[in-house]
Amino acid sequence: MSNSFPHRRIAIFGSTGSVGSQALEVIASNPDKFTAEVLTAFSNEELLIKQALQFNPNIVVIGDDSKYKIVKDALSNTHIKVFAGEKALEDVASMDCYDMMLAAIVGFAGLRPTLCALDAGKAVALANKETLVVAGDIVMQKAIEKRVPVIPVDSEHSAIFQCLVGETRNKIEKVILTASGGPFLGKKPNYLVNVKRDHALQHPNWQMGAKITIDSATLMNKGLEMIEARWLFDLGPDQVQVLVHPQSIIHSLVQFEDGSIKAQMGLPDMKLPIQYALAFPHRIPNQFPRYNFRNPAQLTFEEPDTKTFRNLQLATDALFKGGNQPCVLNAANEIAVFAFLRNRIGFLDMTDLIERTLQHVPVIEKPTLEEYFDSDGEARNFAASLIKL
Repeated sequence: MSNSFPHRRIAIFGSTGSVGSQALEVIASNPDKFTAEVLTAFSNEELLIKQALQFNPNIVVIGDDSKYKIVKDALSNTHIKVFAGEKALEDVASMDCYDMMLAAIVGFAGLRPTLCALDAGKAVALANKETLVVAGDIVMQKAIEKRVPVIPVDSEHSAIFQCLVGETRNKIEKVILTASGGPFLGKKPNYLVNVKRDHALQHPNWQMGAKITIDSATLMNKGLEMIEARWLFDLGPDQVQVLVHPQSIIHSLVQFEDGSIKAQMGLPDMKLPIQYALAFPHRIPNQFPRYNFRNPAQLTFEEPDTKTFRNLQLATDALFKGGNQPCVLNAANEIAVFAFLRNRIGFLDMTDLIERTLQHVPVIEKPTLEEYFDSDGEARNFAASLIKL
């Protein structure tokens, strides 16, 4: 096996976040297969320095210019090159010193570096769902044009990707994304109105970063994933469905033209889809815990409650409307989650904020990349203006 596995130099964009940190664990467990060639962080310089000293990458980038000297001084006794600023993220993404980018920067900020990597002909393991939500058509077009793979790291999209291996010539009827339902499954608005930040951050099945954990609690995460699936797998909006599956053992399903359904299963552990994307097309052995069919012994399914969790409905509407609507939805949601995490707005206020922003920003049918950036900025500014200072 080791002979046939080419050594891969990985550039982790967003190495201090949840996915980035877990990817480094995968790399540390497989030093014969992977090296961490590039590490980047936005502002967590302490962890970035620690990671750099452990993994000895070629390059580190700190997004926050003001932290440059701290990082540079801490790594002065090494050969590691240090860069700073958002432009540096794009410059490094365009370099030839790595084989695959793990795009794990949270939010819209991950879009430009990912496009730079694709432009440079690099394979991308995509953990940043916002990139495809905001500009999925442009991103996937670029990947096709440059003939480079985009391998999803999201557990649901990894599941669909795995179900499609060997099915290239077979038409998909629909994909079904499974949702845990989050910590408030079955709750009604009269309960949710009083939910506080710390309660919403307790996800029953997955260990994740703060932004995606809140998105899972509001079901916006699943809405963003519907839009992401549409572009990743070249589907129509009507071919993407959501099913609540509280045990999170089935990660998603694909139904083919003959009515046959394939599902990908396993314990909820992000290291699995991370490892799969980094090593694709190989599977590499690991010592992760295995799913035992006795625990949980029953797998259940139910329809999502879109009347209570209206974010999922807003996202579905944006998926069908297309154009810049998913971009506006995402921008407003990023502002809403940011405000909720700082106790500035309530749990249900997030949906109102997003809805009002969608009504305010003009629809653009076929946006250029610049128009996506403009829509994002306009949506953020309007959403922020709605928050009572």
